[in-house]
Amino acid sequence: GRPTRRAPSEQSRSRRVWSPRAVTFTMPILYALIARETTILCEYTTTSGNFQQITSTILNKIKPEDGSMTYVYDEQYAFHYIVDGRLTFLCMADAEKRRIPFVFLDDVKNKFIATYGDRANSALALSMNEDFGRTVKKTMDYYNDPANDATAAAQKKLDAVKNVMVQNIDLIMERGEKMDLLVDKTEQMQQNAQQFKKTSQQLKDTLWCKKMKIYALFTFLVIFVIIIFSMFLCGGVDYPGCQSDDDQKDRRLSALFTQLRR
Repeated sequence: GRPTRRAPSEQSRSRRVWSPRAVTFTMPILYALIARETTILCEYTTTSGNFQQITSTILNKIKPEDGSMTYVYDEQYAFHYIVDGRLTFLCMADAEKRRIPFVFLDDVKNKFIATYGDRANSALALSMNEDFGRTVKKTMDYYNDPANDATAAAQKKLDAVKNVMVQNIDLIMERGEKMDLLVDKTEQMQQNAQQFKKTSQQLKDTLWCKKMKIYALFTFLVIFVIIIFSMFLCGGVDYPGCQSDDDQKDRRLSALFTQLRR
């Protein structure tokens, strides 16, 4: 950042002469001047005050090698200046505003040098006030308009882009949460499907076993009924009514041999 100086006691006494509370400022840049060493060539202000007395104190303390500097008088206002050879370009602005005042001073310096050149080295005090004062006013009005602050406009655009990005990130995160929820539901459905498949297979096996048992019982009953019915038709368990004469003779001989052996 640019170097900052605290006002010395002389400046403090000068500050007591002019009270900023008497004036309500609504613009960042309030006063500007162009001076050759301690001789003020042009000045312009948007309000009233003892600016000559204050700036005279500051001009007496400015050194050619300063380059650019800021004098802070209180927490609310500050004096900024740029030194170019014997010329000093100075303005008073809100203490919070640092970048805009120096851009303003640099613009005023370029316009002044382009307009007057070496004539500023021999000009009388305030001799350029009527002519260049209009240029200072126009330039001050331009830089006091927030709409003309390119950096602020770029910052607004950046903030807008940032807000859009934040919203997009929020949407992505929300979609991510929904996707995670959908994945969880899908996995749960897959688990339920596998469990259903396993249960269905077990039920199918159980029903098949019951079906086989029914078939076996039915087959046994059919065979049993056939045996009972055949025994009833053949006259007993040995089926006597269904045997031939040769079978009866063989059975009698077998019984006779059995008795002889005993």
